[in-house]
Order: sequence, then C-alpha cells, then structure tokens
Amino acid sequence: MKFLTAQLAHFLKPATSRRNIRLLLRFLLVLTLMVTVYSVLFHILMVFERREHSWITGLYWTLTVMSTLGFGDITFTSDLGRLFSIIVLLSGMVFLLILLPFTFIEFFYAPWMKAQEELRAPRQLPERTSGHVILTNMDPVSKALMQKLTHYGYPYALLVYDLDEALRLHDLGFQVVLGESDRPETYHLVRAEKAALVAATGNDMANTNVAFTVREMSQTVPIISTASSSDAVDILRLAGSSDVIQLSTMMGQALARRIIGVDARAHIIAEFGELLIAEATAAGTPLVGKTLAESNLRKLTGASVIGIWKRGQYEIATAGSVIDANSILVLSGSAEQLRTYDEFFCIYHVSAGAVIIVGGGRVGRAIGRALKAREVDFRIVESNPARIRDSDSYIEGSAADHETLERAGIDHAPAIVITTHDDDMNVYLTIYCRRLRPDIQIISRSTRERNVSTLHRAGADFVLSYASMGATTIFNYLRRAGVVVIAEGLHLTETRVPRPLAGRTLAQAGIPSQTGCNVVALRTKGKLMINPQPSTILDGGAEIILIGTPESEQRFMQLYGAEKLSAQPVAPSGNFS
Repeated sequence: MKFLTAQLAHFLKPATSRRNIRLLLRFLLVLTLMVTVYSVLFHILMVFERREHSWITGLYWTLTVMSTLGFGDITFTSDLGRLFSIIVLLSGMVFLLILLPFTFIEFFYAPWMKAQEELRAPRQLPERTSGHVILTNMDPVSKALMQKLTHYGYPYALLVYDLDEALRLHDLGFQVVLGESDRPETYHLVRAEKAALVAATGNDMANTNVAFTVREMSQTVPIISTASSSDAVDILRLAGSSDVIQLSTMMGQALARRIIGVDARAHIIAEFGELLIAEATAAGTPLVGKTLAESNLRKLTGASVIGIWKRGQYEIATAGSVIDANSILVLSGSAEQLRTYDEFFCIYHVSAGAVIIVGGGRVGRAIGRALKAREVDFRIVESNPARIRDSDSYIEGSAADHETLERAGIDHAPAIVITTHDDDMNVYLTIYCRRLRPDIQIISRSTRERNVSTLHRAGADFVLSYASMGATTIFNYLRRAGVVVIAEGLHLTETRVPRPLAGRTLAQAGIPSQTGCNVVALRTKGKLMINPQPSTILDGGAEIILIGTPESEQRFMQLYGAEKLSAQPVAPSGNFS
C-alpha cells in the first residue's frame, strides 16, 4: 500500500498528469450523462409502444446496444424506436469503442506507465550516502572509470539528464541518477557535500559550469576536471576545480616515452612519496642481449628493474629476464638512483632518422614538444593546412599516401606514432605502416579500450587507451584505495607486512615467485626504504609496497590475507600512463 501511494504521488506530481486526469473525468462525465439520457428516452419510447420496463432494464438495454453486444431480448417494434436504436448504436461505437479506449490510454494509462518508468531511474541518493564518486558526463573516460570504481568497491553516481538515456544505462547496470549537471539541487540530491570526488569529463564550458555549481554548494569536495584547451585550465581552477588534467598533453608525453631507439634516459611516470617509478628504453644500449643478472644494473646504479614492457605486455623482472631491443625497463628508485642510471646511459642515442607523428592535433603536438625537450628530431604528418605550425617539422598530406610518408622519412624513421582520434583510421594506418616497414616501431593511440587488442593484432608495438589513461589519472586522485595505477595492468599497492611473512627475509619470503609482485619499498617507523636488499628482514609492524598486475596483487592478498592501506599522495602530473 505504501509503495502504491508513493507511485500515485509521483504520478500526480506533474501538472500535465493532473490536467490529464481532469480531461479523463470530463469525458467519463459526458459518457455518464449520455447513458442516463438514453435510458430515460428508452422508457419514453417503450411507453409510446405500450410497454413498461424497470429503470435497471433501461440501463441494461442502453449499455448492450452502445457496446454492440445487442442480445436482442429487448427490441423496439416502431420505426421511431428502431431509429433511436440506430442512434444509440452509432454513438456507442464512437464513444465506447473508439473514444473511451483512446482517452483512457492517452490520459491515464500512458502517463501512468511513463511514471512507472521514471521511478526506475533514481533522482537522489540516500541521505546516509558518503565516500562516493559523482560523474557528470557519459564518455569513454567515465565508462572506464566506472569499471575501475566497481572493481575496487567504490560507489558512484552518474548524472544523466535525459530520462530515456538514464533508463537505458540503468538497464545496462550503471548506477545512474536522473538530474541536470548544472542545477545546484541535483548535487544536493546526490549528496555532493559528502562525496569523495566529483569528476567533470565533458567539454571545457560544461566542466566550468559543473565546477562552479558544485563549489557553491561545498568548499571541500575535490573536483577534478578535464580540459581540452590549455587556455581553459586557469578558468576551470577559478571556477572551483581542485585540479585540472589535460589528457591530450598527458597522452602525448606517455606515447613519447614509449619510443625506443632515440634515447635511453629514465623517464619518471609516477611518484609515491620518495619512491619514483620510471621507464627507460634498452634499444641501442649495451644492455641488449643480456639478462638482468648479467647487466648488474642494481649494483651500478642502485635502481631496480622491477618489470619489462615488451610490445605492450608487462613481464615481471627476474634475474633470468633477457633484455632485447624492444624492451622498455620499468625502474624503481630514488631521485639520486635514477640520476645515476642516466649518467650511465644518457650517451646512447642511436637513431639518425626522425620520428614520424601522424596527426597534428593536441596529442600530436604534445608528442612533438616532449621529443623536442629530449632533442629528438620528428616530423608531424598533417592533412589539415590550418594545423600546420611550421614547415620544418610538419609534412602536409595524408599518412595513407606513400609519397607523403616518404617525404616524412619513413625509410629511416625509428618509430611512427599514430595519434588520430578515429580508431578505424588508426587500425588502417597501423596495418599500412607495418607492411611498408616491418621493422619500424609502431605506437598508436586508441580512443576506446575495446580497440586496444585490435590495434595490437594489426601490428602496433604499443597502444595507449585514451579512456584508460583518463580513468587511471582520475582514479589515482582518490588516494584511499591502497592502490596507485601506474599504467593499465600495472599497479602499486601498499599493505602491512602479512603475519605469515613477519620475521622472514625478502629472499625467504619469495614474494615474486609466489605471487608475481615485486617489493619496491618498505616503510618502517615512518622511514621509507627504497629497493630493499634480499637480506632485509620483514618487520611485522612495517608496511610493504608492491608493484604488479591486478591479478598478481589479488594473489598476494588471497595468499597472505593482507589488506590494502590508504595510498600515499601521488603527484597528479602528466606522468601517468
């Protein structure tokens, strides 16, 4: 009864519903009057034919004739009575068989069903809701972020202003709330003041409106906004954004780091307190062909190789891991240790050809800036003359044209980076460039996560998903999951030393062989020990920092019954990939 009352209250709330009810009642009143008049006329005509019937019989005759049932047990014998019967029959066909169903469906049934549908899309969150994430736009970045939030048990609410779209997403399993992202009342209903984060991933103008609206309601809730234009960064901050991320710039930096054969420096991709995580290419260095044990890197630099990227696949580093020309080393260490690494390998710069960048948009220009900072020559292939900034670095033409690629220097280029926002075009160009140069390194951007594997199959050596990178960056701002996502498929996790491992040395614990995770640091009494030696004893009160894939992290938690701690603040720079 309570649920029915709530449904009825929701149905009668809009002014249109109340108007429809009034129209339906008026129609029913007219129909009642018509039936009454016909029943009275029935008696008059029956008296004219010298017959008498009760009032119930008159009502019975009127309804059977109007509804076309016409049992025939009561009939008129005069022409006047039969004419009256025809009028009652025709009016009944119009009013009962046509107008009544139409009016009932139009003014009651359809609005009632719509109200029922609307009740399926929540308009607010329970008052006790807290620690949730509010998303203001449905896009590839938000979709990837919702997957991460679901995986780690974070509640979220996706604001959708269109009812049909909200119902569609609700039926697909998304946690939606029906509401407009530019209305203060919406954020009151989704408990924004108690949220862990508000993520604005729309266009620059919409994000500015969201930040300004939310900040008027709460001065403390973190608001993370994405920005397409560098000019919008300051405006978004002024509007109230806690931080602004330029995904195009970040993607450009991340893609530039993956280019092998141009330098061998260590490029920092994440910071975890004093612990730094970096990537360095091995191509052209004396490391190629050696195992990690033979390279003696840890003794020479103090930095540890904790993993190796090979054609987009992450492998945990072991003493027997072989370094080849396609290897990208994942290093952990302090700032001093990584500087020492650079002193050994910064002299190696093996390629004389220019890196080819396909696309002169924001991502392509960001890659160009990153390569210029590394003193690496490059050429940007761009078909739109309006995007060409200078004739020395740009080649006008289509990358699908062999002559254009020859002018860009594809015969001698160490790598080609494909940056268009059209995944179909990226697949096409990947296949084409792989056919032209089987030995060239091909790096591609993917707008949607589902196309990453397709691009790998097409021949790309490394693919970076725009959606995944954006979701990873925003997710790391939560800083409470005990997890920092370094790249898709590579996480830093902090946990207390599990009881079964307390008192053992790292060598005795055998964590890498048992779980697939590498220990990159220990925190004991507030002091961080980076790259602890195998002989280091695991203190039961210490905290251990691991790096590995989500699967290896899960194996560690299941094997030792460990629990994640609150993650340390992570530098929200363009270094996340």
